[in-house]
Amino acid sequence: MSKPTPISGFPEWTPAQRMIEQFVLDRIRATFELYGFAPLETRSVEPLDQLLRKGETSKEVYLLRRLQADADGPAGDDALGLHFDLTVPFARYVLENAGKLQFPFRRYQIQKVWRGERPQEGRYREFLQADIDIVDRDTLPAHYEAEMPLVIGDALRSLPIPPVRIQVNNRKICEGFYRGIGLTDTEAGLRAVDKLDKIGPAGVTELLASTAGASEAQAKAVLSLAEISAPNASFADAVRGLGVSDPLLDEGIAELAAVVETAAAHAPGLCVADLRIARGLDYYTGTVYETQMIGYERFGSICSGGRYDNLASSGNVRFPGVGISIGVTRLLGLLFGAEALSVSRSVPTCVLVAVTAEEDRAASDAVAAALRSRGVPTEVSPSAAKFGKQIRYAERRGIPYVWFPGADGDEVKDIRSGEQVAASAGEWTPPRADLKPLVGPAGTGV
Repeated sequence: MSKPTPISGFPEWTPAQRMIEQFVLDRIRATFELYGFAPLETRSVEPLDQLLRKGETSKEVYLLRRLQADADGPAGDDALGLHFDLTVPFARYVLENAGKLQFPFRRYQIQKVWRGERPQEGRYREFLQADIDIVDRDTLPAHYEAEMPLVIGDALRSLPIPPVRIQVNNRKICEGFYRGIGLTDTEAGLRAVDKLDKIGPAGVTELLASTAGASEAQAKAVLSLAEISAPNASFADAVRGLGVSDPLLDEGIAELAAVVETAAAHAPGLCVADLRIARGLDYYTGTVYETQMIGYERFGSICSGGRYDNLASSGNVRFPGVGISIGVTRLLGLLFGAEALSVSRSVPTCVLVAVTAEEDRAASDAVAAALRSRGVPTEVSPSAAKFGKQIRYAERRGIPYVWFPGADGDEVKDIRSGEQVAASAGEWTPPRADLKPLVGPAGTGV
């Protein structure tokens, strides 16, 4: 068999990196549950018409088909695609199970998603997301929009990563402002502004003219709004200083001010009002979020989301919601690439039980079983080689302790310090720092 060729955009971590990932997921999950979010997992596929219903996603969706499918491809209910985010499948789940759910419904979801975009550093075609959403029936109070950054701020602060800054905006501000200056195609305006960091003011001006029908004066006003940024509610004065009025604009200003002020009371410096944040998906209707990791700003957002009012609806019944998603693979990929995270050892094993002779392996197995029953990760030596060779095996694997069974009593050795002491498998416990691998910033000695 020839050597396999890696497929770009589908990361496969090393065991050490996977342990870091699991540590990160455990911390995120614990924070979500502290805020009362319940776990949920949805299927990986959705009907294609649902996936293509909102936003500029048609070029990113992976289709699902059988090898022996018809040449014309699947149609109707058989036309399936892999989900590109967790919000669309969650909205579908709410509609299908509304009669079984208690509202407001708070859920978290940690799953893989797939996007057929060009792979690059921090961007993948298969990646893990960690989402939270709150949905309600008919109406959803705006205070939930202020809660999202608090949860994410606590979750990310629990990780050994650089500080983050959550940029927030409100689509009502943009839409109300666009209406106030006579720009009727507000969605096209939002999509253009969302590309500001990629194509710059001149590119956005051109795009506003070609897709939203904006005049030069309207485009200038749109860019003036996008330039406003403030760490507090003072952004409101800057918006009003542009001299545009609209009821929707006033509503958006009030809601965004509440988000920024709530975040400042909980964690000063966590949020900043940034009116260039638009988000490319069409289903957002209120507050929108993007999160930058300090020192990694050039790679864009590692956590984003927003308020949506019309994504989940059935007849006259609506289920408005607000959600935010941590791009776990994106976050870790950037930090792995910078060698910014480390784990104290590359295996979970804390103790290697030596084997004095193959006929005595059962005794070593019994020691391992006793240690495991008390929560000590343990494995038994693969061979009854000389003790020096067994110790070197533990060193290569990063296992800190070697256990030596003996007829006159057992001993355990810390192979890092060389200290060896008498021990009983029913009583001995390693120091807390050695029980499980420790994760931390590179260079901190974890």
